[in-house]
Amino acid sequence: MTDLQQRSSDDRQATPMPTEMTARELVRWSWRQLTSMRTALVLLLLLALAAIPGSVIPQENIDSLKVSQWREDHPRLAPIWDRLDLFSVYGSVWFSAIYILLMISLVGCIIPRLFVYARALRARPPKAPRHLMRLPESASYETDEAPDVVLARAAKVIRRRRYRVDLLEGSDSVAAERGHLREAGNLVFHLAVIVVLVGVAVGSLFGYKGGVILLVGKDYGFSNTLTQYDDFAPGSLFDPSVMEPFSFKITDFDVDWITDPESRRVGMARKFVSHLDYRTDADAESQEYDLRVNHPLSIGGTDVFLIGHGYAPVLTVRDGDGNIAQSGPSVFLPTNPQTFESFGVVKAPDAKPTQIGLEGSFYPTFGGARGPDGELIPPVSVFGDSLDPLVSLFVYTGDVGLDDGTGSSVYVLDKAKTTQVMKDDGQPLRLDLRPGDTIELPDGLGSVTFDGLQRWNKIQVSRTPGKMVALTGVVLALLGLLGSLFVRPRRLWVRARRQEDGSTLVEVARLDRSSAGDPENGRDELAAIIAALRQDREVAS
Repeated sequence: MTDLQQRSSDDRQATPMPTEMTARELVRWSWRQLTSMRTALVLLLLLALAAIPGSVIPQENIDSLKVSQWREDHPRLAPIWDRLDLFSVYGSVWFSAIYILLMISLVGCIIPRLFVYARALRARPPKAPRHLMRLPESASYETDEAPDVVLARAAKVIRRRRYRVDLLEGSDSVAAERGHLREAGNLVFHLAVIVVLVGVAVGSLFGYKGGVILLVGKDYGFSNTLTQYDDFAPGSLFDPSVMEPFSFKITDFDVDWITDPESRRVGMARKFVSHLDYRTDADAESQEYDLRVNHPLSIGGTDVFLIGHGYAPVLTVRDGDGNIAQSGPSVFLPTNPQTFESFGVVKAPDAKPTQIGLEGSFYPTFGGARGPDGELIPPVSVFGDSLDPLVSLFVYTGDVGLDDGTGSSVYVLDKAKTTQVMKDDGQPLRLDLRPGDTIELPDGLGSVTFDGLQRWNKIQVSRTPGKMVALTGVVLALLGLLGSLFVRPRRLWVRARRQEDGSTLVEVARLDRSSAGDPENGRDELAAIIAALRQDREVAS
């Protein structure tokens, strides 16, 4: 081995190897990483990104009907979405993990800054630099007054400009600073984010949100009990005893349609109002309320919202024996928000000799043409109002999915054990009915009658106990943001020294500690301070 190789080997042996962190050191390092402002910003960004699927993908606790329809339209993606909890994003484990980590990060980041800010408030302004005139915002003048007199007057002038002033005995300068509210604004903003998160968490834990489709008319009503909801999403700490015992009926429903042919939204509903009769409890007197979009009915801590509307064709299905197997309004769900073309199903499990299922579309204002065989092609709605209503249905026979004892959606027809009824030419049988029409089914299956048309409203009932806390947090965040944006921390020094000729040299300098500092404004403030010093001297003399 050469001398060079020997020295290299000795150097490697002399160099200490990095030791592994102990468990305590690892915990301390992890805590510092988690409570850093950089981590808090990353988690806040992740929370915003995680909320995007909840806005794009239909959510089970908001609209279970759309979720069911989405599952049918995307049979391959639905299992993947289920495993990722994308149909219930805000209740998923991964969203809750981001939420909790953000809370911990913000608390761990803000608490040390509060102590630092408290010390900064108690601290005295820093002493004047040795060379004041080297600062970019500085000015000077000479006077025959004594330095002590100049400094005392400077302290009064600067205090009037809302600076915190420090005048030490025996010192040749006055130090002042202002703008501590900028850091206070930053702290208030971050504290407000925590308040908002707490408010949202309280609402999610103790509140609930439910939806119900209610037919318009005095014969149909709703009571605020769990069994009345079509879909219900309670918080994990929800107590049913907090539900207000109110009830209501939709006595009438008004819609204002856009009829201007030049409008791109012609045929859409521009304004709709539900006229409610409600009671706050069983013994209370009935009251009236006009329920509009974004104008909920508030009863106690519960809000009632109008979020949608549609049509319910009244259909009567008679079986082969002439008996009524199914009769009444069937809710059809809009598939086109402009023309209100809707989709729905009708199930008649009691029909004889076999069960009957109907599936098809409703067209409020039919605009199709008739084909060579007299059938309507293509079926399409040209307007949202029910000016020329038509319902077009396909017929299925067999087990419609109500005999196995498991729950099934009233808006979905399980066709796994059914057979579609066909025409003699091998094409699917389609029933095109207008109000009052009756069509006989082949092979003695029975008949279908379109008796009339009713309206329905989609009502959302929600109780969010933490909404005022969240609103307070939003207001505080806005105030804190304004403070952090518009308050500029500044420092100011005035030095007065005797010169050899007996005059007093007064130096005034200003330092803007914000990145948005304006030198022109700084020079203007210095000129104003110097002018005030000289003016006060003239007044004193």
